[in-house]
Amino acid sequence: MTTGATRAARPHERTGAEPGTPYGHRLSTANAGPRPAVVGFGTATPANSYTQREMLELFRIEDSRIRSVFLNSAIERRYLTLPPELGDGTRKTETQGELLAKHKEQGIRTGAEALETALKRAGLALADVGYLCCVTTTGLLTPGFSAHLIRELGLPVSASRLDVVGMGCNAGLNGLNAVAAWSAANPGRAAVMVCAEVCSAAYVFDGTMRTSVVNSLFGDGAAAVAMVTDPSGPAQDEDAAPAGTLLKFASRIIPDAVAAMRYDWDDDQGKFSFFLDRDVPYVVGAHAEEVVDRLLAGTGLGRADIDHWLVHSGGKKVIDSVKVNLGLSPHAVRHTTGVLRDYGNLSSGSFLFSYERLMEEGRVRRGDYGVLMTMGPGSTIETALVQW
Repeated sequence: MTTGATRAARPHERTGAEPGTPYGHRLSTANAGPRPAVVGFGTATPANSYTQREMLELFRIEDSRIRSVFLNSAIERRYLTLPPELGDGTRKTETQGELLAKHKEQGIRTGAEALETALKRAGLALADVGYLCCVTTTGLLTPGFSAHLIRELGLPVSASRLDVVGMGCNAGLNGLNAVAAWSAANPGRAAVMVCAEVCSAAYVFDGTMRTSVVNSLFGDGAAAVAMVTDPSGPAQDEDAAPAGTLLKFASRIIPDAVAAMRYDWDDDQGKFSFFLDRDVPYVVGAHAEEVVDRLLAGTGLGRADIDHWLVHSGGKKVIDSVKVNLGLSPHAVRHTTGVLRDYGNLSSGSFLFSYERLMEEGRVRRGDYGVLMTMGPGSTIETALVQW
């Protein structure tokens, strides 16, 4: 599914292992003891979706440069919560207050749906949840989504909570790291992460190329994952569907590119506005190899040993840059590009939409390895190593 490195390397560099580790050795977790495992997952979107061409027509965009950005984005459709239509057929200009209200309403609705789906797939009840982590960047809400979901769904009031707010598209793996740690420390208890992003509540529409790039890219959606650490260790039932166990995380922040992706207050518009530097794909791609090799260091695994790659659907150029720098085939990132095509960039939960597609595809086998990768402001690359 993948190719190896694109440059010559010493044996331990090819594998990402420490010197002296045999090349090609596949790490076994059979005797590794209890590890946090993904036992359920779920996604949800708003009711309405729009093609890129429909969006151009709805907002009456005639500028050929902006139309080109929308139509050459490798995105066909996005789920969005658009502003109300006015009497003349145009769309209302939403205030920051109205955007925050949209963020709250839609985030709770889609987050609750994704959470319930994840628990159902895991065979768990709402009462089983001992830890809840909610991730979002599309609005500020205090108390956060965790408190609102507990109230909305009747989750245990004793559940431990964490709200990760404002970290951006990479934050799903930041949150998953915390969830996995709690799960490992509390064997047998259910921990849940919900990524709830309402990107149509975080935009400025002013006709500039800066905002047009952002407005052509993002979609609304929520994703949830349920984790349990089995006290008896990894499941050995060959007839059961494989569950992804979290083995390791690795991060890389690029401080020199701290301003490349940012969410700033726009005084002229009276609301927050997201900015993406045109060099973001190249910055991310240039550091992808380093962080992945560090993720695999000490495991005896190289990139060629990874069976499944679930990369954040950050945009066509971002995906292409990561693919080239890691030597990945188009097939290896098929779910990443498929999610981008059908949903756009879903921010922190994008990689879980890809995870869902991979598992529903039915091609994952027990013992397979996967790398999860998310990218976002900082600039930041987050990775995780999974074995099924």
